[in-house]
Amino acid sequence: MKWQERKAAPLSQELIDEYQLSPLAAKLFSLRGIDTAEKLNFWFTATEADLADPYLMHDMDKAVDRINQALDSGEKITVYGDYDADGITATTIMVEMLGIMGGDVHYFIPNRFKDGYGPSLDRYKEIVADGTKLIITVDNGVTGLEEVAYAQEHGVDVIVTDHHTFKDKMPEACAIVHCNYPGQAYPFDDYCGAGVAYTIARAVLQDTASEFLELAMIGTIGDMVKVSGEGHVIVKRGLELLNQTARPGLRALIANAGLTMGQIDETDIGFKIAPRLNACGRLDDAALAVKLLLAETPEEAKQLADRVEKLNTERRELTAQTTLEAEQQVVKQGYQSQATLTLYDPDWHEGVMGLVANRIADEYHKPTLMLTKNGDGMIKGSGRSSEKFGFNLFDALKPLEGTTLTQFGGHDYACGLSLTLDKLDQLREDFEGSFQKQDHLQETVKQYDGEIKPLDVSLDAVSQLALVGPFGTDNEAPVFSVTQPKISGFRAMKKGCSFNVANVRAIDFDHKITEMVLPFIDKLYVSLSTNTFRGKTSVQFQVAGVHYGQPIYLAQQKVVDFRQQEDLLGFADKYLLFDPKNAQLAQKRYGIPAEMLTMAKDDEDLSEQIVTVLDVPANPDQLNFVLAKDYKQLYLRFQLDRLPGKQLPGREAFGRVWEYFRAHPGQKANNYLQAAGQLGLKPEGLLFILRVFFTLDFVKMEGDKLVPSPNLTKKSLNDSGYYRSVKAQIAFVNRLRTISTNELLRYANGLSRRRI
Repeated sequence: MKWQERKAAPLSQELIDEYQLSPLAAKLFSLRGIDTAEKLNFWFTATEADLADPYLMHDMDKAVDRINQALDSGEKITVYGDYDADGITATTIMVEMLGIMGGDVHYFIPNRFKDGYGPSLDRYKEIVADGTKLIITVDNGVTGLEEVAYAQEHGVDVIVTDHHTFKDKMPEACAIVHCNYPGQAYPFDDYCGAGVAYTIARAVLQDTASEFLELAMIGTIGDMVKVSGEGHVIVKRGLELLNQTARPGLRALIANAGLTMGQIDETDIGFKIAPRLNACGRLDDAALAVKLLLAETPEEAKQLADRVEKLNTERRELTAQTTLEAEQQVVKQGYQSQATLTLYDPDWHEGVMGLVANRIADEYHKPTLMLTKNGDGMIKGSGRSSEKFGFNLFDALKPLEGTTLTQFGGHDYACGLSLTLDKLDQLREDFEGSFQKQDHLQETVKQYDGEIKPLDVSLDAVSQLALVGPFGTDNEAPVFSVTQPKISGFRAMKKGCSFNVANVRAIDFDHKITEMVLPFIDKLYVSLSTNTFRGKTSVQFQVAGVHYGQPIYLAQQKVVDFRQQEDLLGFADKYLLFDPKNAQLAQKRYGIPAEMLTMAKDDEDLSEQIVTVLDVPANPDQLNFVLAKDYKQLYLRFQLDRLPGKQLPGREAFGRVWEYFRAHPGQKANNYLQAAGQLGLKPEGLLFILRVFFTLDFVKMEGDKLVPSPNLTKKSLNDSGYYRSVKAQIAFVNRLRTISTNELLRYANGLSRRRI
């Protein structure tokens, strides 16, 4: 990851004086392009009264006319929602608004496990059969071509209100109210479903509909749409109203979340409120959350909020337990060496697959699919990737839809999918293969807001930052750099660590900082927050990024033993490889640009370069070849290899594989690798055994299948030159990785003639 400092012309002194801005606030506004009186005035003073005319949104006039017709005629109206926080709040807004107008209004929230995501034809049929005359979708509908057509053909009008991406065709609905409809006149294009529902409420009620802002705000933060432009008004005003809400359901939810009225901010919404609403749809029925938000008495709200809290606790426990089981599966099956992870257990809960996939992908730095079996016997699950991996999930899996996958949907770094059990091995093979096909993406660039000195950090500075908030998508919280930080008081925590940066305490949850790497930290990228402990509030840093450099005390050492360092750190000029097959792995796993990789056999002049030896040499001669060259500095890492393990599989393992092979002849090599776990081996160990069998003429290839050779003769394992070669290499590599630092450096510096 690369960090880039934001640059912008400073605000004029007239603006600074007019709005009484501190130097820090003035700088942050300029860096975010809020640099005119008009923009600053909107930022500080705009309210819901300043939002654009709702009738500028596509088909708003048609939608309002049809809603008024239904209200006047007493028609039954059904609001068709969705099971996430955005869909829940959007449903609540629409139902409550129609209720205020005296409508005969009902609502339906799909069940994640029975109905799946989005429109369901079976449910539309039920709604039509139940006497509904108008269906209003919220936070869904643009993909419901067949469903909308069915309703319209049976005399039921459908108003689609949505914010998701259109397919090639649009549904032929009575009206489509969409914040990003092609060519529409509405000036803001990134409302969530609740934001669109709120805009319709403004049009129908013919006022600002302020009573719905707190719900629209929760949907906005929960769905991570823009909090700039009109999104700023929705979130800022929504938070103000939420902090004094009289809505019983929200007050009960806030109390159970342990929050304090008057002090709730956007972070609390994203990490405390939205997850509780989402828990209902993940584990049970999201209609429970709608009932909570619509509750009219504190007693009813308390009862419903307690049920939601129980589901949220269960969600956390399930996520933790499933994550542990997934980690165990990675180790047991030997998937650590794979570029991707496809994990499956029929007993996992479908509702937490996305949450766990995100955790596993983050922990192992690999694109991850988490799969389980639903009640109908289908394999369903979620996938997660990241910009850091340089891997686009959508591009990798979309070609499999209709062949390996029965259903697929998502975007670059998150997806949902389903398949039949007989396609699971094929998916695992295709997913791993897709990794090899994808080029490494450009290095991720994140922006920061300039340098800050710890001595300048204060509670007043945090207050100044708040002027530029609320923060979220398209208005990220400020990040500052601290160069050559003076670090002390390191303390490891259950997740992450904490330490002092001069006079400020810092916490880190994401970068695996260890005490060993502290001297290598050249620059920290931090955000500012507050921490209250025993009644005392202080400022703290939260680490957003780390840049490593060479510490002064190592500058004079020609060779550095870096074998025990888990992280790459990334301050070398070049990364040296012995095996060219490790080049792509180095790019994918560590994000090393191809131009920073060099092969040991090349004659490139590296005399002025800091070089890290990234993988292991196959033999002493390769190591000696590298050590004989001249470098500015050489770091010995020896991280990557393509060996079957730290030791060769024993004879009993060869026996188990042979018996399994004889019982299952004529399969692809990848099919045999899926049996590694039940044979007590890692995939690379089983592959090694199969290769030994091949070199001993015990097996042969027929097309892409492995079959027994017709004329078997008894042979020793040592009759295989491949077996002997790998045996010698493992012994050498183990020696290289386990000898003492003193012995390794004496050898590397030419002070010892003893061969390693």
